[in-house]
Amino acid sequence: MSAVIIRRFVASDHTDWIGLWQGYNDFYRRTVEDRTTERLWGLLLSGAGEPFAYAAELDGKVVGFAHYYFTPSTSDWTPRCFLQDLFASTAARGHGVGRALIEALYADADRHDAAQVFWLTEDSNATARQLYDRVARKTAFIKYQR
Repeated sequence: MSAVIIRRFVASDHTDWIGLWQGYNDFYRRTVEDRTTERLWGLLLSGAGEPFAYAAELDGKVVGFAHYYFTPSTSDWTPRCFLQDLFASTAARGHGVGRALIEALYADADRHDAAQVFWLTEDSNATARQLYDRVARKTAFIKYQR
């Protein structure tokens, strides 16, 4: 297997991205409207701003993605970077895809002088948390939502 290539999405990635996006949504047991998916893909390709995204390519196929935003903070001068979605195909796991995506995001956050990079995951997401525990530190915050 070759090295993981991290790059921005291009139009020809649509089929691979849709399959990954569906896998991601299935993992989190959620349904996303088609119009939301179409809007997201359009924004990812536009290059006009947020959300930003990276594609992870392995052996010529897109096998993972990271979608992220920069957001102002009330306690930091510079923005924070929120990694909203991170996913690698089942077949690509264990090949450094997640780590490569996070490292690319860290580099972009550094270019934007972001005060921090943060993300959420389910407590039960043990496989991903093994990686997260190596590349970041867990905080004490608990998420509430309406």
